[in-house]
Order: sequence, then structure tokens, then C-alpha cells
Amino acid sequence: MAKATRDVPTKTDPGIAGPPRARQTIDVGKLERALRKAVDGEVRFDTGSLGLYAQDASNFRQVPIGVVVPRTLDDVVAVHKICHRFDAPVLNRGGGTSLSGETVNEAVVIDHSKYLTAIGELDVDRRLVTCETGVINEVLNRHTGKQGLIFGPDPSTHSRCAIGGNIGNNSCGIHSVQSQLYGPGPRTSDNVEALEVVTYDGARFWIGVNEEEHLDEIIAAGGRKGEIYAGLRDLRDKYADTIRARFHSEKQVPRRVSGYNLDELLPERGFNVARALVGTESTCATVLRAVLKLTPALLERTTVVVEYDDLADAAEHCEEIVERWRPIGLEALDDELIRDQQEQNMHVEDIRELPRLGGGAWLVVQFGADTQEESVGRADAFIEWLTGDKGYARDRIRLARSTQEGGTSEHLWAIREGGLGSTAFPPDGKDHWPGWEDSAVPPDRIGEYVPKLRRVMDRHDIRGAMYGHFGQGCIHSRLSFDLRTADGLATYRAFMEDAADLVVSLGGSVSGEHGDGQQRGELLEKQYGSELLQAMREFKAVWDPRAKMNPGKVVDPYRMDENLKLGTDYNPPRIPLKFAYPEDGGDFAHATLRCVGIGKCRVPQAETTMCPSFQVTREEKHTTRGRARMLYEMLKGDVVTDGWQSHEVKDALDLCLACKGCTNDCPVNVDMPTYKAEFLHHHYKSAKRWRPRHAYAFGYIDQAARLASHIPELANIATRTPGLSQLTKLVAGIDRKRPLPSFAPMTLQEWFARRGGTTNPTGRPVVLFPDTFNNYFHTQVGVACVEAIEAAGWRVVMPEQHICCGRPLYDYGFLDQAERYLHRVLDVLRPELRAGTPVVGMEPSCLAVFKDELPKLLPHDDDAKRLTRNALHFAEFSQTYGIKPPALEGRALLWGHCHQRATGGMSPDRQLLEGMGLEVEDLRGGCCGLAGPGASSPASTTSPWTAVNRPSCPRSATPRTTASSSPTASPARHRSRTPAPAARPCTSPRS
Repeated sequence: MAKATRDVPTKTDPGIAGPPRARQTIDVGKLERALRKAVDGEVRFDTGSLGLYAQDASNFRQVPIGVVVPRTLDDVVAVHKICHRFDAPVLNRGGGTSLSGETVNEAVVIDHSKYLTAIGELDVDRRLVTCETGVINEVLNRHTGKQGLIFGPDPSTHSRCAIGGNIGNNSCGIHSVQSQLYGPGPRTSDNVEALEVVTYDGARFWIGVNEEEHLDEIIAAGGRKGEIYAGLRDLRDKYADTIRARFHSEKQVPRRVSGYNLDELLPERGFNVARALVGTESTCATVLRAVLKLTPALLERTTVVVEYDDLADAAEHCEEIVERWRPIGLEALDDELIRDQQEQNMHVEDIRELPRLGGGAWLVVQFGADTQEESVGRADAFIEWLTGDKGYARDRIRLARSTQEGGTSEHLWAIREGGLGSTAFPPDGKDHWPGWEDSAVPPDRIGEYVPKLRRVMDRHDIRGAMYGHFGQGCIHSRLSFDLRTADGLATYRAFMEDAADLVVSLGGSVSGEHGDGQQRGELLEKQYGSELLQAMREFKAVWDPRAKMNPGKVVDPYRMDENLKLGTDYNPPRIPLKFAYPEDGGDFAHATLRCVGIGKCRVPQAETTMCPSFQVTREEKHTTRGRARMLYEMLKGDVVTDGWQSHEVKDALDLCLACKGCTNDCPVNVDMPTYKAEFLHHHYKSAKRWRPRHAYAFGYIDQAARLASHIPELANIATRTPGLSQLTKLVAGIDRKRPLPSFAPMTLQEWFARRGGTTNPTGRPVVLFPDTFNNYFHTQVGVACVEAIEAAGWRVVMPEQHICCGRPLYDYGFLDQAERYLHRVLDVLRPELRAGTPVVGMEPSCLAVFKDELPKLLPHDDDAKRLTRNALHFAEFSQTYGIKPPALEGRALLWGHCHQRATGGMSPDRQLLEGMGLEVEDLRGGCCGLAGPGASSPASTTSPWTAVNRPSCPRSATPRTTASSSPTASPARHRSRTPAPAARPCTSPRS
């Protein structure tokens, strides 16, 4: 339960300008009880939920009063009515990917993203679709795309941002050019037909567009809607001339999204109340449902990339390209962005697709059409114009078709969409933050804006790559602000004010799609003047007279240098650590800041490994982002107060499979498996915290297997006989529904010794690492690997002693023991390591330890570095040393092991299979969740993992060859001198 009362900011007089500076006491206990009684959804006032929702993707942090996850629209209405009764502020939230602080506040947070995801009527003829606000942008477009239509605005977070967030921020995105040229307009506001809303006092009604001719009728009908419309009409009439004078049209500034859209109320525009409400960032009313306008999808797409000497030169050509060639997307990249990605080993193969690599800038121009011929034809004509009329050398230009057409255009777009991740922690050693990441100017002035903005950056000694939507005059750039010192914050403010002056002087907008929130709300007076700022204040008061809807954001905002998650008082405790954290300067606190909050771990479809727990639960705390936030709160100490012994942090980490998906799929490579192991290591040091029994059963499975190998027949009786099996599971703390593995009658090491060692005594040596599972359970796979390597002429070296990488130990925080295991491995392998002998792994998880955990646990051990350098996955070994595989015809479905995807990738396996003559199809999906403690712990059958444990291959895979990156999982039959063991044990650390 929450604390009985809480003081939160308020305004004693909502009519007075300025942010909430007074304090009011809210009876939180009664508020929580009232919400639980009225709401069918989930009401959360616990410490963990407060910590999870205290941040978004911005620089700001505000701890909410509580969180409600509504199941129905009626729930949302009920929350407003109850909060109105208790005078509690309200904030709406979708994916939480906002960059301006608009989705954090000291308020009751309503999370629409879990349940309010219904898509209603699709009217193809009128190009309209109705949906709830929690639906994901990309999910909606997949639905409408079947009819050849899309919702035009698609931010780079389109795979996980909610439509409600698009409406709140007035989002645009890469294809807002398409929406501008082929649809209703570039901004979300241009693509809205109607909204169903609820006001702070609980009034629920629809608002629309083009209602000027019905205005008197609506006002006469009375009620809260009539009252609001009357107030908006009066406000419009009062400020109409000033609005006309100061508001640039979307034709002049396609990305003008700052402030409130007061121009939509003008009579010549039709009195578009719904569009005026778009972009108000939850500060006026809550949107329940939206009727959205759609744009022709133009799904046949071709991309042309053009190199320039400088970004300003590239910018000069954008307006002409848009007007003459009507692309559906026009983006720019500068050389600093490319260098940042190269030095961080990001998008390495993709970057090689750029023409004249080493140039100063590139324009990425995308053409779309209904047919492939038309799309490619437009691209070819554009290239002919560039080389002919413009005199561009042909090697400055690259045409890339879509993947469906056998091209590589998706690789080029991956560079652009990876911009934020690659610029957050670039190689210059400074952290880069949002703030001025979203400015926009008229497209015909962006060539002028780029060098002038660079001069402002130089004047304040601030660095940052530039990229963005140059076809509409919008620049993205994370900058090297120092947000921890008084001098740094002074520079941050001075830069923001100078940059705002610059963009306003060019007729631009301080925000181009990310909204104002707290980040740029202070700057609106520079853009609009004091009179229009007062008009916006009155606009909010019409909707929210008590100033309780997301207070302190956009209008009457908090300062840009308060409520920071860093700030001058940021000084989290540092304790001795087990891992080195080289990317974070050895600082665990910095590691918890690595998450930039853009939520790629919240993608609902299992298309990448990250994050399997969210894909099932749809819970923020079971995302990589949520876990990073909880670790930050643990160190911050004002919400989560029991530090490394925190139950809330442990609960958030419980469903982390340590699949390492985040280390590869996360744009900033958050390493949650390492953070989890570090946390559990310290967590269980307390006498108050005891590991569960299954932690010892799984963590020390190598020791159990070692003992069982002396009496495998008796061990199998204990694990396979019904009564004894249940008793064994009870003692070990293993879920009774999970089958226990069978032990092989002979270990791989014993088989190797009995045959007299290798059959190639004069061949080149290679160490085959006898991991626990291939040594004690899946002996025949190990035999096959020995024979395959020897068939290539190599001399297999098999350690005689029991050794284990210790992979399961990390899952339970046994880091001291894991370190001892690694020292033993190094002791055994030292002669071969110093001789430069390659070490081949059969189980990807074991190799992942050598490539990942080993250098972080023993960063100064030279032999550890040698093992990391010499360790190779099985297919990687074949590729590295040019081993030609035997021929095999047919088709193969390739499923990648999570740990291998993160520590080498699947290219060697694909190339190996293709070298055999197989036609290879990569299977896409998340972590299978079938192995490790997530599938075998007592809670697994009552946890979401019962839904994760599902087949990963399509039904059509049945007649094909199914290939796995792990030889252990290979279904191929091999000649073996040992009896065939049972199926792969569920107690494998990862499969």
C-alpha cells in the first residue's frame, strides 16, 4: 500500500502564470482505495511501480503518485472522476518514449499501452480507421496496410510507440513526407478526423473537425462539450489576428508542432477542435479513441543514397528534391554519425553500403509506388537527373532495392534509425543528451540553419552528430551537455536559449515532432510571443480550469534545468564490483544510465531476441528499460530505499532470462544479464536474503552431472522413475511438471580417452571444449563434432579434467564461484592458449562466457584475453579456417541461439550451411524460452513463461532440415560409439 498522504506541487490560483510552486496534501491511501473500488484494471501504488514510471526517454524524473493500467475506456473515465474528487493531477502515458519530459509527473499515471489496443472500423473508401490510443503505431499500419493504406506519421519508435503518444506529441516521422505529398499532411494533427475525449472532471464526448457551421448548435446543446466549444470560440475570436500573424502554416514549416495548434480554431480552417487538441501532451484532456485519416501505402519502395562533401551542401538540395521528385522519405546523415557508429562497431555491414564511404554527408531518398516497376523507374529517373542535369559523379550515388526485391535498402535505413543509440554514448567519452534534438525550420532554410547551428554549438563547446528529416527541415542531434555541474547546467541553458533564438530568427519551430513538455516549454514565448502564450494558457484553462492535467508541461512549464534525473546533487553510492564495466568506466551507476528510454525492448512482436519477458507479459518492469530504471532507483535511494537488498529490484529481474538479447538488440547495448548477476551477487550477501533451492540445483548442475556420471544408471532411475522423480524435483526445487534429463551412459571425455584420443596425432591442434551438456548428457553430439573436426585434418585436444565455464552460476549471482571456475579453465587450457590454439565450443552459452563474461570478470588477466580471442563457435571455426563442409542438398531453417546472436552472430552458420549446398531461411523471433531456470523453476508453470514455451518453427518447416546455431540442438543423426542419449535437458543454461 502507498503512504497515507503525500505532498505534491499545485497552483493556488490556476489563472496566475507559472509552474506549480505551492504544495498540497493528497490522501493517497484513500485515493488508492477509491481507484481499486471503481477501476476494473490494475491499480498500482507500490514502490516498484513508482520507480518504473518516474522516467521516460528525456532528461527528467518525477515520481508519480500512483499508476493505473486500465482495462477499459470506462476505467479511464473513472480514474478522472476519482482524481477530480481528490484533486489529484492526471498524466496519460503510452510507450513512454517521449524525449521532452511530457510523460513524467507527480500525478496519477494512466498507462494505456497494455490493454487499450483495440482497432475498430476501417473505412477503406473514406480512408479512415478508428482505434484506441494504446495501439502500437506499427501494429495499426500492419492492419491497415492489408488494404493498401497507412497512418502516415511513423516516428523512429514506430515499432513500440502508441498512437496516443503520436497524438499527444503531434508526431511526424520518416514518412511524414509521404503523408504530406500523398496524404492529408505531415503531422499527426493533419491526419486526425475525430477524437473521443474525457476531461479532468469526467465528461466524455467526441470532438471533430470542420465544425464551424455547427458551432452554434453545439454550444446551444450545452453540457461540458458546449461549454468548452463556447470558450474556444471566444478565445479564437479574441486572438484571431495575432494567431494569423504569428502561426506559420504547415506548408511553410511542415514540422511546426510547438505549443498548441490555435490556428486550427480559425474560421477559415473550419474550427477543427480535434486537431487543436493534438499536440497538447495530456495537458488539456485525455484521448480515448481516435478516428485517423490514412494515406496510400505505396509499399513498393526503392532507396537512393547520395553522397555530399558537407551536410549543409546536402541540405541545400532537399527542397528541390521534394518538390520535383516527390519522394516518400528524405533523410540526412552526417559523417560524425557514421564515425560514431563505426567506432562503436554498430551497423558495420550496413555502413559499407554507403557510396563514397568517407564523405561528409549523405541524403537517403526513398521512392514509393504501387508497382515495383514504377518505384524503380522513379529512382532511375532521379539518378539520371543527378548525373545529367546536376553533374553528379555516378560513384556518389547508390540505388538500393528493398529486401523483397533482393536489395539492401533496409540496411541503409538501419543506419538512420540507429542514430539515437549511436549518439548517446559516442567514442568522444562524453555522454550526449536530448534537449535540442528536435528543432525544425522551413525546408528552404535548412541549408542556412546547419552551419549557423554548428557555430552556436562551437561557441558553447558542445558536440553532437546531426541527422534527421531534412526533407521537412527537421534536425535531430543529441548533444554533449554536462547535466551534473552548476557550470554545465548554465551552459546547457545558455545554449538552449541561443539555439531557440536562432531557429525563431529563421521562422522555425523549437520542436519538430518530439513535443515541448518540460524541455522546451520555457522557449515557447520566444517562438510565439507573450500574447499568444497567454492565449495558450487560456486554451488550457478552457479544458482544464483546475490545472490538474499534466501540470507544469508545455504551458506554465517547470524550468528546463529542474526535475533532472541527474543535476548537481547526483552522487549515487559506489561499492566494490565484480564486473569491470569497461564501457562505463567501471561505474555501475553509469551503466544504469545507459538506457536512453526509447523502448526498443517494448516491441510486442517477437522479431528480435529482446525482450522475451515483455513480449509475453506486456509489463514495463519486465523490459530491459524497466529493469534499468529500477537499478537506477536502487542507487538513487529515495523511492527504492533498501538498496542492493531490494525486493522490488529483484522482482523486476526475476523474469530476465539472461538471453543477452539486449546486449545486441538494444541501441545502446544495455547489458542486463551482467547487471542482474551483479545485483544478485550483492543481494544474497545479506543474511536476510536466501537463495532458493533450485538456484543450487541449476547453478551447480555441472557438479551434479559429474557425480551422476559415475553411476548414470542409478541417476537415471532417480530422474525418470515417477515417484523418485517427483522426490528429486522436490529436493532440488524444480517444478514438478518439468521432465528431468537423462545422463549419458558414458561421458564425452571418457569416450575420447577410450578411443585413444585423436585420430590425427600430426594434425594442427584445436581444443574442443567439453561443456557440461555435451559431456554428460548429449555425448553423441560431442562425438559428431570430434569426428567432423578430425575429418578436416585437425588434431582434437580434449581436456581430461572436469572443467566448466560456469554459465548457470551467473543466473543466481554466484560470481565468486564463477570466477573460480574461470581460473580453473585457464589453468587447464593455459599451455594451449599460450600456443595460440583455437578453442571451439559446441554449446553457444559456454563460448558466450569466454567472449563476454570472462573479460569483464578478469579484465587484467592476459590468459583470459587469449581465451577470449581464441574462442570460436563451431561454425565460426569452420569459416575462420576455411574448412569445407560435406555436400547436402535441400532447404534449412536456421534458428539462432540467443547467446550466439549476441557474441558473433549467425552469419558463419548461414555461410556454413550454404557452403554445404543448402538453401537457408533465417527464422525470425525472440528467445524461445525453453531452457534455463526460466523454464524449470517452480514458478515457471504459473508465470508467463508457459506462454513463451512455444514452437519457434512454422508448420511448413516439417519437411525441411532445421538447423540450430547450437550443435547440441542439431537434429542430424551422427555415427556414434555411445548409446543415443535422451532429449536435451531443460536445465541447459540457455538454448
